[in-house]
Amino acid sequence: MSATSDYRRREESITLSSETIGQGETHELLTLNIGPHHPATHGVLRLLVTLEGEIVRDVQPIIGYVHTGIEKTCEDKAYWKVIPCVERMDYLSYYFNAMAFCGAVETLLEIEVPPRGQYLRVIHLELNRIMSHLVWLGTSALDLGAMSMFWYCFRERETILDLFEMSSGQRMHTRYIQVGGVMEDIPSGFVEKLAAFVKDMPHRADQYAALLEQNEIVLQRLRNVCPLDEQTLLGLGVTGPLLRAAGNPWDLRKAQPYSSYDHFEFKIPVGTVGDNYDRFRVRHAELYESTRIIDQALEGLPEGPHITPDRKVALPPRHELATSMEALIHHFKLVTEGFRVPEGEAYYPIESPRGELGCFVRADGSAKPARVHMRDPSFVNLQATAPMVKDAYIADLIATLAMLDPILGGIDR
Repeated sequence: MSATSDYRRREESITLSSETIGQGETHELLTLNIGPHHPATHGVLRLLVTLEGEIVRDVQPIIGYVHTGIEKTCEDKAYWKVIPCVERMDYLSYYFNAMAFCGAVETLLEIEVPPRGQYLRVIHLELNRIMSHLVWLGTSALDLGAMSMFWYCFRERETILDLFEMSSGQRMHTRYIQVGGVMEDIPSGFVEKLAAFVKDMPHRADQYAALLEQNEIVLQRLRNVCPLDEQTLLGLGVTGPLLRAAGNPWDLRKAQPYSSYDHFEFKIPVGTVGDNYDRFRVRHAELYESTRIIDQALEGLPEGPHITPDRKVALPPRHELATSMEALIHHFKLVTEGFRVPEGEAYYPIESPRGELGCFVRADGSAKPARVHMRDPSFVNLQATAPMVKDAYIADLIATLAMLDPILGGIDR
């Protein structure tokens, strides 16, 4: 029996039932359908929630409403044309999706990204992490009734998108990270604008904390609400801020450094209880740490090329096309056919805003990948929904979904 028919049968048979709990005591269980198109589900996610009054007794997450076959689409495109596809799998972490794919391809090609390209990647990745956390914080506060936080967070988000537009020409889905480095060097004025943002961001984060940490309603809605212990999270494969909120400091930027992350000093915020309050505090603290990383990368930004000089992988500079026949041939071959990748397979994991994001690529020697598969942290972390909210109030379910992931339903594969 298919999953769809199983859920339909469940709905038809358990719409309203009763159970005898204790001697002579009867409680009605109501199966409530939340989603898939509902503002509380943070994406196109559907939940079948079994309620006893206002208490959640069971949750069945149902996914697949935004399945677009992106992974299979990638297998029909040249390697460099895959990047715009994988970026759209997560509209809040597009730099990270591109980084994971490019890292896997670079592993197979055995090419080294120039130091300047690595630092520029780190700058844009951490800007993207801050932007993603701002969307999470604004929408999560909105679910708790703190509407003004949404506007404050999106104020800084717009500044970050302005920076993305300066460096790539696009505010979202920038295609900035390329195999071998980044698309272009940063333009004139970018450093000054970024330095002003880095100087201002910690003060803005202080304002967020002042607004929420002194709000007794927010604190009561978060503290000791829907905790989940470290071992349960590890058993479910959960990573990222959710795991760190339970006290485990696992972060791939420290555990398995990539793209020069070992050059920077930063801390890994961890919680103690693993409740909604710890999840809020961990992500909020990461705003400061990402800002520290950007500041260090900006100060120590190396000189040199921003992308590999290998003309069989990276497009030659435009000015060479008018003077070099070799450059013209490389340009023609890359644009029409793409570069070929030796046979093999590679998995490249990175630390995205929501946990371990990994890309698996299998190459068959052609100019197109034989297999592309993404390990989406949202997809894996979704398993923690039911144990988190079991026996909690339905109002806490909504708040926990917000703390769990800003786009839980946006698992676009």
